[in-house]
Amino acid sequence: MMARPAALKRLQAERPDQPRLEAGRPPGWPFSSRGIRLLVLALITLVTISLISRLPAWTLTELRTFDYLSTVDDPSPPDGGPIIVAIDEPSLADINAQWPWPRSLHAELVRQLRAAGAKAIALDIIMAEPSTPENDQAISSVVGPDVVLAGDETLIKTPQADQLLRTTPLPQMTEAGARTGIASITLNGDGVFRNVPSYEDGFAMELAKATGIKAPHLPAGSLIQSFGPARSYPTVSYYQALDPKNFLPPDIFKDRVVLVGLSLQNAPEIDQGGVDAYATPYTVHTGKLISGVEVQATIYDNIVHGLAISEAGLPVVAICILIAVALAAATVWKATSWRTLVATATAVLAFAAASYAGIRFTHIFVSPLGPTVAFVAVAFGQAAFDYAQERHQKRQITRAFAQYISPDLVRRLSNDPSQLKLGGERRTLTVLFSDVRGFTTIAETMKDDPEQLTTLINRLLTPLSDVVMDHGGTIDKYMGDCIMAFWNAPLDDPDHALHAVKASIAMQDAIGTLNRELEREAATTGRPLHVLKMGVGINTGECIVGNMGSTRRFDYSCLGDSVNLASRLEGTSKNYGVALLLGEETARLVADRYTVVELDRITVKGRTIPSPIFTVLYGSHRAALPEHNAFLEAKYAGTLTIADPAFETLPKAIPELSAYYALMRGSLAQHDAAL
Repeated sequence: MMARPAALKRLQAERPDQPRLEAGRPPGWPFSSRGIRLLVLALITLVTISLISRLPAWTLTELRTFDYLSTVDDPSPPDGGPIIVAIDEPSLADINAQWPWPRSLHAELVRQLRAAGAKAIALDIIMAEPSTPENDQAISSVVGPDVVLAGDETLIKTPQADQLLRTTPLPQMTEAGARTGIASITLNGDGVFRNVPSYEDGFAMELAKATGIKAPHLPAGSLIQSFGPARSYPTVSYYQALDPKNFLPPDIFKDRVVLVGLSLQNAPEIDQGGVDAYATPYTVHTGKLISGVEVQATIYDNIVHGLAISEAGLPVVAICILIAVALAAATVWKATSWRTLVATATAVLAFAAASYAGIRFTHIFVSPLGPTVAFVAVAFGQAAFDYAQERHQKRQITRAFAQYISPDLVRRLSNDPSQLKLGGERRTLTVLFSDVRGFTTIAETMKDDPEQLTTLINRLLTPLSDVVMDHGGTIDKYMGDCIMAFWNAPLDDPDHALHAVKASIAMQDAIGTLNRELEREAATTGRPLHVLKMGVGINTGECIVGNMGSTRRFDYSCLGDSVNLASRLEGTSKNYGVALLLGEETARLVADRYTVVELDRITVKGRTIPSPIFTVLYGSHRAALPEHNAFLEAKYAGTLTIADPAFETLPKAIPELSAYYALMRGSLAQHDAAL
C-alpha cells in the first residue's frame, strides 16, 4: 500500500537526519556509487590483465590473434619475388635416384639456372659432410658469390652447459666463393613459425646480399608476414629446372631469385608433421604445413620489401587498454541493457579492425586481446552487478507480495510493474474448486481446541496448494477449507484442462496421505479420528481474468459464468457419489487421456439450458460404457425404473460408480413415492 504524499512529507519531517538514497543505490550494496563502482572495476581489470598477461597462454593467444589478422585478407607474395625449384614427388620419380642425390646433379642445376638468367641461387640443402671427391669437386666448381648454401645452428642444452653447434658447407665450397646462410628457424611455443630469424648471416639475408640488396637488419622478434597456403610462390619441379628449354617457358628464371629445396606437392597435415615443413600463421586457415624452402622465400620477401611486423611496446599496449576501459565505463555509465551487448560486440570488432589496420599500414601489431578483455570485463562486470542488483530488488518484491498472490504473478509483475493496475482480459481458463465435505461438522467438534483446528486446516491446505502450484495452477483464494484455482493465466498453458484434472487426482492422493497420518496420530494420542473427504469441480470456459478490486487494493482473480459453473459442480459432486465432476468442455479436452463418463444433465442457478456433467474413471471399464450410456438414455427419456437390471449389473461392472448408481436408484424411489 502506498502512503499519501502528505503522510510521506510528515515522515520525512520527523526524520530529518536520515540520508536520502539516490536512484540506483539500494542500501546494503557495496560501492553504492556507480562511478566508484566502475572505478574499482576498472582497477581490478587492469591488475588482472597485468597478471595474466605474464602467462604463456596469454602470449600464445595474442600470437594466434596475429595469425588471423595478418592473413584475413589472403595476402599474396610480392610480384617479381623468388621462384621455388621443388624437390618434389615428380622429381623423385623422374630422377629415380636415392636421396641424397649426387652433388654433381646440383652442380648441373646451378649451371642451368645461371644460364637461364637467374640473379641468385639458394640451395636449401646442407652439404656439410664429404661425399665422393668427384661430386664435391663438381659442386665446388660451379658455386660463386651468387650461390647461397644452407647451414644450420643448433642449441644443445644439458644439465652441465648449453652448447651451440653450427653446421656449415664444406670449406672447399665456401673457398670457391659460395655464401653460407644459416637456415635454422625458431618456432613459438605452439609450434608455429612467426618470427624473422635474427642471424646476421641468415639464409634469406645472405640471399639478399647475393642479389646486391643491402637489406636492413630487423629487430629481434619481428613477426613474419605469411603469404597464402603451400605453393603460393611460383614453383617448378627440380627435373624441369634441369632442362628449362624443354620443360619451362622462356626467361622464367631471368633476373629472378631462385630457391631450391624440398617441397612436397601434397602438403602434409599439421597433425602429421613432415620433413622440412612448418606451421605458419596461414596454417590456421588450411591446417597444412609449409615447406622450409617456401618459409625461406617468405623470410626473403619480408626482409627485402620491409614487410616484417613489429610488436607494439608496453606503453602503447597500456594506453590502448586504458582507452578500452574508459570506453567501456562510458558505455555502462548510466545503465546496462541489450545495448551493452551490441556496444561490446562493436568494440571487439573495432579493436580487431584497428589491429588489422596497424598490421597493414604501419607494420606494427597491437594485440586486440588486452583491450578486448578490458572492455568485456568492465562492461559485463557492471552488467553482472546490475543484474544482481535487479535480482535483489525482484526478490524484495517477491517476498513482499508472495504471501498474497501467486509466485508466477509476482514474477510477472516484477518483470513488468506496469501491470500493477486494475483491469482484465478475456481468456479461456480451466477453473477448479475443491472443498472438504463435512468440514463444518469437524470444526464444530473442535471448537474448544482452535489451535488444533488451525493446525488441521494448515496441514490440509498446504499439500493441496503445493499440488496446484506443482501442476502450474494459480491459487485464486482460500475460503475456509475451500480452494479456488485456475490454469492458463497469468502464464499460457496449452494443456490447462489436462493439468487441472491431473492436479485434482493428485489432490485426492494428498488427502489419502493426510488421512493415514491422522489415523496413526489418533491411534497414538487417543484423539477422535476425523476422516477427510474432498469434492472437486472443474470447468473450462471463457472468463475475465485480471486485477480485480479497488484502486488501493486488488487481487488477481477471474470472473464469469464458467467460474460459477465450476463452483456449482464442486457443490453438486456429493449428490452423485463421486469426488470429481467435470464440465462438458473440460471433459472434451481430456477425453484422449482419461476415461470420462457422463453422469447427468443439470441446470444450475442462472442458466436455463441443462449442462452435462462428467467424472473420470481410473480403472479399465470401457467394456461397460455402452451399457452405462444406455442407462443414461433411459434416464433422460424418463423410462428408467428402479427395477431396471442396470442397477444390479453396472455397480459390478463399474465399482467406482456404485455410489452414483445407488443415489440414482434412491432418487427414483423417492420420485415414485411422491407420486
